[in-house]
Amino acid sequence: MEQQVLLIEDEPNIAEAIRYLLTRAGFGVRWLSNGDQALADILANRTDLVILDLMLPGQSGLDVLKSVRAVAALAALPVIMLTAKGQARDREAAEHAGASLFMAKPFSNAAFLAAVQDLVTQ
Repeated sequence: MEQQVLLIEDEPNIAEAIRYLLTRAGFGVRWLSNGDQALADILANRTDLVILDLMLPGQSGLDVLKSVRAVAALAALPVIMLTAKGQARDREAAEHAGASLFMAKPFSNAAFLAAVQDLVTQ
């Protein structure tokens, strides 16, 4: 059974590139363009990994991450936080909120896929 990824990214071109990369690697991908429905989607669907942009319309990526981590059943759900801003304070905030991994955009496809594979096989 293929691993299911929820991608929450507001830039359609970036979302499509990530979706393409992941589906070619054998993942099922659902996409949301804002954080408002993220928790409801995760609770309603099998989700093996969340890829979450830091800056989103509606709920921010940090708000989404905090709401996910507040649900005991989702405590171990891997979450990759993406951002175009690689500032240390953003990394610290994401790690403090419970991100499994923090990646700054742009990233190499190979490094991204390796990180995804590593997190879903833990």
